[in-house]
Parts: sequence; C-alpha cells; structure tokens
Amino acid sequence: MILAALALAEGVPPVTLWAVALLSAVSLGFLLLELRRREGKGGRGLLVTGGLALAFLAASVLRPARVSTRGVSVGAQVVVLVDQSRRLLLPSDGQTRRDLALGTARDLAKHFAAARVSLRGFGAGEAKPLLVEDALKHPTAADLSDESDLTSALNALAQEPGERPKAIVVVSDGRFARPTEHADEAALRELSTALDAPIHTVAVSERAPRDASIRSIRTSGATVAHQPLALTIEIGCSGGLSCGEIPVTARELRHGVEPFVLASGVAKLAGDSATVELGITLERAGARLVEVSIDAPEGDTIPENNRRILTFSVTRDRLRVLHVAGRPTYDVRALRMWLKSDESIDLVAFFILRTDQDNTETTDDAELALIPFPVDELFTEHLPSFDAVILQDIDAVTYKLARHLPALANYVQSGGGLIMVGGPSAFGGGGYARSPLESVLPVELRGNEQPFDTADFVPRYTEAGRSAPVLHGVTELFGDELPTFSGSNTLGAARPGSIVLWEHPERRVGQGAMPVLALGEAGDGRSIALGVDGTHALSFSEFADRAAGRAYGALWDGLVGWLMRDPRYEALRLELAGPCIAGLPASLRLVRLPGAAGDVSLELTRLGPKSAPLLSQRIKNPAPGPLELELGVLEAGGYSAAARAGAAPPTRFDFACERGGASWSDSRPDPERLARLARASGGKAVSRAEIADLPIPSPMQVAAERSSAPLLPAWAWTLAAALSFGAHWYARRRQGLL
Repeated sequence: MILAALALAEGVPPVTLWAVALLSAVSLGFLLLELRRREGKGGRGLLVTGGLALAFLAASVLRPARVSTRGVSVGAQVVVLVDQSRRLLLPSDGQTRRDLALGTARDLAKHFAAARVSLRGFGAGEAKPLLVEDALKHPTAADLSDESDLTSALNALAQEPGERPKAIVVVSDGRFARPTEHADEAALRELSTALDAPIHTVAVSERAPRDASIRSIRTSGATVAHQPLALTIEIGCSGGLSCGEIPVTARELRHGVEPFVLASGVAKLAGDSATVELGITLERAGARLVEVSIDAPEGDTIPENNRRILTFSVTRDRLRVLHVAGRPTYDVRALRMWLKSDESIDLVAFFILRTDQDNTETTDDAELALIPFPVDELFTEHLPSFDAVILQDIDAVTYKLARHLPALANYVQSGGGLIMVGGPSAFGGGGYARSPLESVLPVELRGNEQPFDTADFVPRYTEAGRSAPVLHGVTELFGDELPTFSGSNTLGAARPGSIVLWEHPERRVGQGAMPVLALGEAGDGRSIALGVDGTHALSFSEFADRAAGRAYGALWDGLVGWLMRDPRYEALRLELAGPCIAGLPASLRLVRLPGAAGDVSLELTRLGPKSAPLLSQRIKNPAPGPLELELGVLEAGGYSAAARAGAAPPTRFDFACERGGASWSDSRPDPERLARLARASGGKAVSRAEIADLPIPSPMQVAAERSSAPLLPAWAWTLAAALSFGAHWYARRRQGLL
C-alpha cells in the first residue's frame, strides 16, 4: 500500500512556521485595511497579486515537499486473560470450568484471527503466557493458583513496555479475589484507565450449582497447645438446594489412630448461609491437621467442598512435662533439677520416698504422705494436657500404675511423648513387659530374665548414634567417648522402625548387641527407652569435669527436643514442592541438614489407622543439595511422609491434599461482576455462546518505507516570490498607491 501527502521540508523548526504564518497574516490584514479605505477600483487585482506574493514568499521559506509512504496493515493487539485459579476445576455441564475456559480461549483466538492475539493465564500475581493445548493435555498443580487476582494481572500488563493492547478479553466465572465483590464503578473503571483499552468479559458459567459447602473458616489469635481456640465456620447453600440444619464436626487427623473428634455443632440455615462457632483444643505442638466436615443434604452435587483440612502451626506457651520417679536417687535428683532449671518447661514431678516393704508402723498412708501421689487423677483427667511423660525407675504394679498403662499407651499413640529411664524398677523390672505400654516403646521387653544387671560398663555408639542430631551436643564435647555407667536394664531387640543410638559392649540380644538408648515412633507420638539410671555421670564425675558438666544438659536437650519434634534434632527437613491438589501430581522437597549422610528413604502413608504404605522410595548415594521426590497423584485427605538419611532417626512430615480447598468454598459464579467490569471500561460482557458479538479492533498501519521530494527547487520558489512581488508593485503603481 502506497500513501502520498504534502509536508514541509525537513529541518524547518516550528518557530519558523509560526513566524511565517504571523507575518503573512499581518501583511494580508494591512492590505485588506488599505483597500477598504480606498474604496476604488482595482482592489480585487491588488488582493490577488498581494496574496500570491505572500504565498510564494512563504513557500520559498518552508519549501513544501511531496511525501510518499509505502506500508502494511497489521491486526491490532488483543490480550486474552484466562482464569487459572483452582476454582475453575469445579464441574460444569459435564466438564470442568477450566476445560470450558480453555475451549473459550481457543474460540477467541479464531474470532480474533484478524488481530494479534496473546493468550495469558492469571491467578495470583502477573499473567503468564498460556498454551491451551499443553494446559489441556498436561495439567499440573503448578499451573493453578489458590485465587484469581485480576487486579494484579491488569496492573502488571499496564506496566509492560512496548505496544499497548487495543482490547482485553477476560475469561472467568467472575468470582475474583480482586476486584472484590463490593468494588464500586470508579474502582472498576480505574483498572482499564492505565491500559486505555476496553475490557470485554466472557462468563464460562452463569448458573449456581446445587451445593452445600464450607465457605470459610476463621480463627483469631495464635494457636497455642492446651489453649482453647474458636473456629468460626460459615456454611453456604446455593442452587435451590434445601439445606435446613447441617451438622458440622471438627476432627484432628493423627498418625496411626482414628481421627479424634474435637467439637461438633449444627448450622441452621434460614437463607443461603449460616455461621456456627466451634471451640477446639489442640494438645500437641507443631503442624497439626484439623478436618472440618459437614453432613450435606441429599442432592448436593459437589461433595468435595463438604470438608476442609486445615494445617495449624501450634506453638507452646511452655513445655508441660510429667516426671514420675520410683525412688529418690542421684539420677532422679539430677534429672529433676535439670527440668526445673529450664524456664521453658512447666514441670509436674512426683517421686516416691518409701516402698511397700518399708516398716512404717502405721496403716494410714495419709499420715506419711507429704503430697499424696494422685495417680488416678494424673493418668486419667490430666494426662492429655502434658506434652511429655518421663517414667524413671518406677514399679507400675507397686504404685498402682498398671491399670493406667492402656491410657498411657493411647496417649503416646495420639501424639504424646514418653521417656522411660532405667533402674531396677524400670522396664521388665517394673511390670511393663507384656503390658499395653510395651507396644509403644522402641524396644521389646524381657520379663523372664534378670531385669537389671549391676555390672559397670561404657556404652558404645552405633552408626546411627554417631550421626544422629539428637546426640550432636554430646559428641561435640567428647567425640565417641562416654562415661562409665553403673548397671543396665535388660532390654530386648529394637522394634521395626526404631533406631538404636547406644548399645551394650558385652550383653547380647539374639545375634546383636543389646540396646541401651533407642528412639521410636508410636502412632502419632514418639518414645525413648534409656536403659541406664546413671546419666548423672555426664554431670558429676571425673569424666564430666572435662566439659564442666555440660554434657548432661546436652544429652537431655537432645532427647526432649527430639521427642517434641524440634527441627534442630531432625536429620532432614521436608516440605511440599508446591500445592498438593487431589487428582494432580504432587512432590516433596527434601533438604538434608549438615551431618546427614547415606542413602535416603521415604515412606508415605495416610493419616488415620495404621495401614500399608502408599509409596516407598530409596535413593542411593544422592547428590548434594535438595532432593525433589515425586509422590504421584494423591486422593483428598491427610498424609504422613517419613524420611530417613542413612541410619539417622526418621523425620516425619504431615500434610493435606484437597481437591479444591478454599478455591471451591463458594461454587457460585458471579457473571454480574463480569458485566459491571465490562460496562465500567467501555467493553462488552458476553456468554460463551455470544463470542461472535465481541467487536474486533481496527487494524494498524505500519510504515515500511518513506520518501520525500520537493515540489519545486528552492530557487524556483524564490524567483516566483520575486516576480509576484514585482507584479504587485506594478499594480500598486498603476493604482496610484506609490
């Protein structure tokens, strides 16, 4: 295409143009004034010659030229923004809203075939390029976002350098995180101001499904162990579903045991929503998973949003420890003093000053009790409120503890921590063999053998003991050396999955050395077996003097810290590599901490009653740095991943997978918000069937070649100006004006 036009010579400054125009206008004005005063003949001839003279004079200064432009016509730029939130995985008309949105994007590309279409997906943050075919064939969790923030996407688009789009098309169901439902017309209009382009909208869904759902769960304040926490739960009902009263239940998901019911209530729906408040108390610190569920009425079409799984990061005000000892020994005194010296520990301690064999010459125990041992009250009513229980050299039968051992075992299975410290009345010597409590200890117990050997010995580190972070504080002080201990309990073999850190150098169990210090997982909790009653030798002995007695605190810091899942004493750190969405591939990121070496193994199980592992992996000699482990496609629910590096104790990580999560909490589309957005920006709101009604922007003309040629040479314009001024002078002379 070739276009021609007149233009002034290049290099003529604007001030020259204005000066020529001003002088010509003034000169012409004076000529007209003179002719009016004269009122004689010949005025028209003078006006013609004078006008020509001024025109040729201006042309000689401005030198007009003929400009020719050779160019092409290109389509205007159109940006199509496709909602990439997880909410669009909601079903609609036998498909998902995401499938409909991607199909709509493909139809829009055909409709705007004459334009230059840029497809982008938006979620939280700026919009990113979108390949429709890849998104349809290979959806991943990384493609999706928890929310759809259209405001951020438009703001980022406005700040991009280069050509501005002539139109923007938004494909969504309208339930944005931003702009909010309550945004006014001015706020909506501002979104398109920076882009200076209309925003058209296409609604992928317009009808609310028949659905009862948990729309939101709110809490206030920090989540502290043993402290009540209020959950404010909003229940919604849409699509004409008859809801009435809907039961609501909150459960804590635990490893190896049935979910624990925390609270329940009823939401009474008079309109399309109702709020119910449940008070819960989480007894264990760390990451705890709470499932909130509703019993939806018949006809509910989206059962996936009838439950939510929330992860609470539970902190401790103070660590509550119950320390119960059978007799006042040096070892009991040392442990009690250490526990009392730590201000972060809230200690409840009991130890027995006499036994049933002592001759007290009285039949009333109350006369001899400084503080009665409240065994029934502690192990029934108050047991769940303790973070850890330490049983040190106490006979379960003599002191009426045996009947509470099932409750204590259940306490550990439900997430509590247990340390059994040795002595003549511990382990098999205290009546714990073949009891319910034996099942949660990391070692087997032997009730038919001598329960306690009084011979002195020096424990020996195992390979796991040398590398375990739980003993790093001791090994940094003494390396592989340990003091001499007086006596050891008779312990059986370590249970499957347990880790032995110290072993006896001489005593044997089957084909291996007898455990002295072992760690183990039991359901949702942890337990430690320490088969000596002389760890005070790390604080009061010639050996301990080499480190000023610091090794005792280092040992118990590590044992209690590991029991409470303190990250400092874990060999690994686990985290999700991205959101876990049921039905899509998920992966874990594993980071080995300094000192963790050897093969890496991973076992994945569901939270709840003990079941077979869903996944077992082993990576031999992994390269340094983080590892990303593929978990495959998981169903909705809570999961527990246990990973181990070499012979170190395992690290557990609990997480949840949801089909939609918060994104599915409100399944209603919002086409009205799309219509308001289009109206405020000067665009058009249509349905999927009305895409053909969207206007196509006019094409742009792009210049490819430009040439300029003067109409006449400069001397010709100057000559014409001189001749015309001469003619004007002659005409004036003949009219008697000179």
